[in-house]
Amino acid sequence: MSRTSEDILERETPAAEGLARVELEALRNATSLAHEYSPVFLREAGLYPYRAANGQVRLALADPSRRDAINAILLTLPPPVELRLAKAEEIELMLDSLAHAEHEASENQAPAASESGSEEDVNSLRDLASGAPVVRFLDEVFDRAIGMRATDIHIEPLGTEAQIRIRVDGMLRTLPPPRTGNVAARALVSRVKILSSLNIAERRIPQDGRMRIKVRNRDFDLRVATMPTTHGEAAILRLLDRSTKAVDFDQLGFNRRDEALLKRALNLPHGMLIVTGPTGSGKTTTLAGALGSLDHATRKVLTIEDPVEYQIGGVSQSQVRPAVGLTFASALRAFLRQDPDVIMVGEIRDSETAKIAIQAALTGHLVMTTLHTNTAAAAITRLVDIGVEPYLIASTLTVILGQRLLRVLCPDCKRGYAVGSQELDADPRLIALDIKPGTRLHAANGCERCGHSGYRGRRAIFEVLEVTEGVRKLILAGADDAAIEKQARAEGMTTMMEDGREKCLAGLTTVDEVFRVASFR
Repeated sequence: MSRTSEDILERETPAAEGLARVELEALRNATSLAHEYSPVFLREAGLYPYRAANGQVRLALADPSRRDAINAILLTLPPPVELRLAKAEEIELMLDSLAHAEHEASENQAPAASESGSEEDVNSLRDLASGAPVVRFLDEVFDRAIGMRATDIHIEPLGTEAQIRIRVDGMLRTLPPPRTGNVAARALVSRVKILSSLNIAERRIPQDGRMRIKVRNRDFDLRVATMPTTHGEAAILRLLDRSTKAVDFDQLGFNRRDEALLKRALNLPHGMLIVTGPTGSGKTTTLAGALGSLDHATRKVLTIEDPVEYQIGGVSQSQVRPAVGLTFASALRAFLRQDPDVIMVGEIRDSETAKIAIQAALTGHLVMTTLHTNTAAAAITRLVDIGVEPYLIASTLTVILGQRLLRVLCPDCKRGYAVGSQELDADPRLIALDIKPGTRLHAANGCERCGHSGYRGRRAIFEVLEVTEGVRKLILAGADDAAIEKQARAEGMTTMMEDGREKCLAGLTTVDEVFRVASFR
């Protein structure tokens, strides 16, 4: 090499402006050298080695500050090497293309499985699912999903192709699919079923399973659910990072009134606190933060969850196991014999669990749980629907917390602007949020760091309903959600929409995002 790798970096990477840029078209016309390196390493480091049309060896990089990774690859490339700056997404596209080409070449040599459900078909499918091409492809999907902070992976057969999508910050993104026939889709789902100990021969009914994987030196639990569709089986995989620590309660993002109210409720010796919202709205994260704020030295805390998502120091955590009879209801009964001070139930799903939880709250325990409802006030109606008497709800319920997750603006590219009369006239939502002319808001712009979405990460918006004497009277009178919410708002409750407005004014998110997850009532 005419210059050492250190010399190259010292001269060319102090600032991105010092490097010449390479366009995607030039990368496509070049000869790839990426097949000689681990795709996981290249993706994580944002590197793509190639040979230009003139024979010059070059290294495209997305982040010049990754000096160790750049040094490592420069030592293995034939000198001299020129550095070029590329967009992270363009490097991802080139690595995807390379993976697809290798996958196609391997699949063309793989045996085809018949569509029948015979034993020979199952054995053939099992062999195909255990083959190197399918194993490598699924490992690549796991690596990309975790690298992009995905929470879910969707494998969906569409005709003769498989569509693979991942959910990042609550929004689905499509990954480049394997360009193979329906056999590849079946093989991918079968591989997932093998890893999660499901019946590979049964393709007519839904199945649920679990598995554990290790990616980028991190351990993950995966909840797997398969579903038969008209084009074959689909699989949904939820990723749970076992190393994730519970968020501190003070960092959850409550306003002063709500935070003080919740802390007061958590210090009560008994009662029930319910967190509501749809699947994936961050209810478990909020409960974990609340549990972490308790004094574990003087209070015994027991939890029953499905699954255990956060490891909380000083808390005895259990996971439901229906196969051996350990359900939410049976665990609750056992907990009452363990002399607990605080009980956390992952979810109230049926009348039996609800009634035992209510009894626990009545007999001197602080009970924390979740419900799937649209608003905080709707939790009361839901409890009545599953068979809990209104007088028991009024006697035990202390606080109901409703929440949603909205995306946070990328701090590297968000764009501030002052709202003018034209914006107010064009967007009635601004008027509904009581946004005045001259108010400073922020818009999503998009950059390489956020995948050009304009957002990176999520944060919750809340509404905290305190069960006061006025609310109790309405519960006993059988009032509906609207009446209960009206009373709570009169006593100071802010809705999720109002909390979202405050986060817009603070520059954390956009009006579009608030209206995507919440609505006026």
